[in-house]
Amino acid sequence: MNKNLHSLFIGLVLLTGIHPVGAQTARFFRIVGPTTTTIAAFNTDGTIVWSGANPGATYQVQTASSLAGGTNWVDYVQLPVTNSVNTNLLVSFNPPAGMMLIPAGTFTIGDTLDGESNAIPTNVYVSAFYMDTNLVSLSQWQGVYSYATNDGYSFVKPGKDKAANYPVETVDWYNCVKWSNACSAQAGLTPVYYTDVLFTQVYTNGETDAVYPNWAANGYRLPTEAEWEKASRGGLSGQRFPWGKLITENLANYYGSPGSPTYDLGPSGFNSIGSIGGRSPATSPVGSFAANNYGLYDMAGNVYEWCWDWYGTPYGQPTTNNPTGAGPGSVLRVLRGGYWLSDAYYARCAFRASTYPYLAIWGIGFRCVRGL
Repeated sequence: MNKNLHSLFIGLVLLTGIHPVGAQTARFFRIVGPTTTTIAAFNTDGTIVWSGANPGATYQVQTASSLAGGTNWVDYVQLPVTNSVNTNLLVSFNPPAGMMLIPAGTFTIGDTLDGESNAIPTNVYVSAFYMDTNLVSLSQWQGVYSYATNDGYSFVKPGKDKAANYPVETVDWYNCVKWSNACSAQAGLTPVYYTDVLFTQVYTNGETDAVYPNWAANGYRLPTEAEWEKASRGGLSGQRFPWGKLITENLANYYGSPGSPTYDLGPSGFNSIGSIGGRSPATSPVGSFAANNYGLYDMAGNVYEWCWDWYGTPYGQPTTNNPTGAGPGSVLRVLRGGYWLSDAYYARCAFRASTYPYLAIWGIGFRCVRGL
């Protein structure tokens, strides 16, 4: 990065209100730190372009609704005004607890590095969203599960793993969807999943494929396959894994087989971290390995992750703008990320797995996302 021109990602919250044509709402911003800086521009993807920084130093973004004095403040108003609706760009410095903001943008889903036939590279656009930093842990699961079962929800299995800070397993797709709704209700958010097209009946019981997502709701939900892969790649392109093209057991919890495939540097067999707390299942505590560039842990290995989508090909269905996967007709739901018993091939960002949504077995867990 040019040391005299930096892009600082700060996240977007779009607030829309009705104003007279031409109305403008001002907001003042500045960046403060050990040296003087100047804001050069605001980008629509949620970055501030700024200059005069000392690389490696810590800076803060300050914002105010009225100018309180000082220097280097920038008065910023976003236009245009369309049909008397003025959309003003403000900033959110604090994502929901335990989540990271994944920026909006177009990326290439899939790759041809290893001869995949169901992951042909396709450019898709994904809106900004928040994603859980970690896999849902057993303790997180149990906390919401207790709330949910006391509030009329039902689940096929209670979820298991070795200890509180390990990823929950033995949860089927339906359980994860209902749990997400309960998590939303517990947090005072609007649930995403319903059993009717008018979004009047929150999905709380049974195992049905007639689930209708309200994508505009602010509650917790499973990621779409496109959201998952965008988040997994962490802003990188053309790589096998969230960090690059090679893998070792220092980077993820998977079953090592050095040289087969060639990009696996091992060592061989179960990752020793899986022995902590007992061999079966050989999961590792959430967050045991380095995060990717978006601050997300375990995007490769440990446990597979449920996605919203029905499994189908090709990518980008029914549209390349926020695709939500194949429509009804498939009988399988998408899984991503590999797990502790699979080899490096299955831990790649582009690898697509699938299974029946009613399966609640070892090796499958999940994490949630939220819209902005």
